[in-house]
Parts: sequence; structure tokens; C-alpha cells
Amino acid sequence: MTDQRVFPYQLDKRWIGMFKVLGVSDSDGVELTSDAMLRATYGRLKVETPIANIHHTQISGPHRWWTAVGARLSFADDGLTFGTNHHTGLCIEFIEPIPKVLGFKKHSALWVSVRDPAALAAAIGV
Repeated sequence: MTDQRVFPYQLDKRWIGMFKVLGVSDSDGVELTSDAMLRATYGRLKVETPIANIHHTQISGPHRWWTAVGARLSFADDGLTFGTNHHTGLCIEFIEPIPKVLGFKKHSALWVSVRDPAALAAAIGV
């Protein structure tokens, strides 16, 4: 694990208007807390789960902007996206699904477009 604990999003300036409406700011991102929790904030939305609940991570991208930017559900599964750009991000898959944030089902994965997805993956350590 690395010493970095906070991983801010890489905000694509083309979508600043949408981010303001959603309440997303430079202070949002993913944090690995001292009590071994992963906390991701995206404006008014928040996800929290024990780091021990993470099965694996995978860097992915680029994606189509309409599938990667915004707070959204995956059409393929019950995954949740906290996207601020379509270039690259980290998919975090969980052992036990996390409580629903959007939609009707719990989420088995979270995709986040942090500035340094490789550093976040290394810090999670799985």
C-alpha cells in the first residue's frame, strides 16, 4: 500500500456546468480512511465500504463520454459510475455488493475517474 490516502477526480472542464448542478467539486474523490474504509464522494452521493470488501480493481478507459461522465448505473450490470472524464478510471469490484445509491439494486462495482487510478489501485492493494 502507498502512503497516499486521498485520490481526487480528474474533472473534465467541458462538463463543469453538469458538475455544478450535481454538486461535484475539487474536494470530491476517493479516500482510504485510517479505519480501513473506502469512501467515495460525488457531490451529494456517497459510497462507503470496508477495504476488506474489495475483491479486485481494474484500470479501464478510454470510454465513450456518455457512458463515463456523470453519476450513473451500468447497462451491463449493477455497477455504479462516479465519472468526471471519459479517458481513464478505476473499476473497484466488491465481494459483497454495497448499498444502492442509484436504482433499485445494490452495487457490485464502482467505477471512479480519479486523477491517478494506478496509485489508487496500488493503495487499495488487491
